[in-house]
Amino acid sequence: MRPRALVVPLLSVSLLSGCASPNAEPSGEAADESRLDRVLEAGVIRVCTTGDYRPFTYLDPETDEFVGIDVDMTRDLADDLGVEVEWVQTSWDGLMEDFLADCDVAVGGISISTDRSRQVYFSAPVMEDGKTPITLCENVDDYRTIEQINRPGVRSIMPSGGTNEIFAEEHYPEGTLIRHDNNTVFDEIVAGNADVMTTDASETLWVANEYEELCAVHPEEPFDYFEKAFMLPRGDEVMKHYVDQWLNIALHDGTWDEAVEPWFGPDVEL
Repeated sequence: MRPRALVVPLLSVSLLSGCASPNAEPSGEAADESRLDRVLEAGVIRVCTTGDYRPFTYLDPETDEFVGIDVDMTRDLADDLGVEVEWVQTSWDGLMEDFLADCDVAVGGISISTDRSRQVYFSAPVMEDGKTPITLCENVDDYRTIEQINRPGVRSIMPSGGTNEIFAEEHYPEGTLIRHDNNTVFDEIVAGNADVMTTDASETLWVANEYEELCAVHPEEPFDYFEKAFMLPRGDEVMKHYVDQWLNIALHDGTWDEAVEPWFGPDVEL
């Protein structure tokens, strides 16, 4: 695993989502044949991703194509395997169900959690991260702590499903929780319809680079700690070994840096 980067320099990027063929046995059941063998035989790797979490995964409405750090990394994995990528768009609410039913890998800034680890394997981590607030730059001092955000009248916004909603529900019971589409959630803060969002520090750094009105509060000192990785079929040691070996090379031969640069610029090391 690479040293902690981006968020001071925080950011280890999360990566990959994958999907299995419709007739594949459910993930979590041991089988004599690895999912890797099925992917190679079919010539296709089915990859689950939400398409709504930049800089990792985004379905561009103008081109109808997926873009993002994890998207580029997934395509490199497919090239390494000599197969085609078949994308399966999912949601944070439906990620686990869709992965278990229909995918070989899942990607897109996915956080490792013990709850998810009961049902799937994860690749080696691609980055370290943690939850931190983002708000209007003039309001940064108002939302530095959980206590400041967990107050009546403070409007915390987040997408439904996923770890941002879980964090907000646990830590901000006294505040107002607003659920909103993830692609336009930050526009709501700029428009004054919400006060703050607590999300992955890696995302706040990207957003602060995109919106001059918004500032990441303390990305170098997030509220908690977790890692991001690719989601893989539970119990499939062969598949995990292959992905981990490919990932180790990609993190050190420039592949990862090339995927990151368009989103953060040449001076950010994730």
